[in-house]
Amino acid sequence: MMGEMIKGIAKETLEFILEVSRSTYPNEFAGLLQSKDGVITDILILPGTESSEINAVLRLFMMPNISAVGSVHSHPSSIIRPSKADLRLFSKTGTHHIIAGHPFGPHNWKCFDGRGKEISLDVLDVEIEDDEIL
Repeated sequence: MMGEMIKGIAKETLEFILEVSRSTYPNEFAGLLQSKDGVITDILILPGTESSEINAVLRLFMMPNISAVGSVHSHPSSIIRPSKADLRLFSKTGTHHIIAGHPFGPHNWKCFDGRGKEISLDVLDVEIEDDEIL
């Protein structure tokens, strides 16, 4: 299964991730990444997500019929590398996985592939269009 080619993440989306990570600290924040035209633009918070100082548990069975290009979560510590539990999640949820680490500044995050190898993700200054609800 070949996924969408990801060119980068919208600057606004990354800022949102870091802000939510700061606001939920010391608990973990977790969500799924969605993209539009190859740019990660949206964070989907799944119903039933449980968050604590130790971990955040995504209820993948609660995922609506949408596609995710990866996952995002925060580490209350400043250690930005995937745990064994993170790697299990990565293998189920796409190709790009962002971990934000305390203190959640503009450089306190990394992106990993589905196997936990660090990969480059460009931050793009793009305009995010809100989908119109009819």
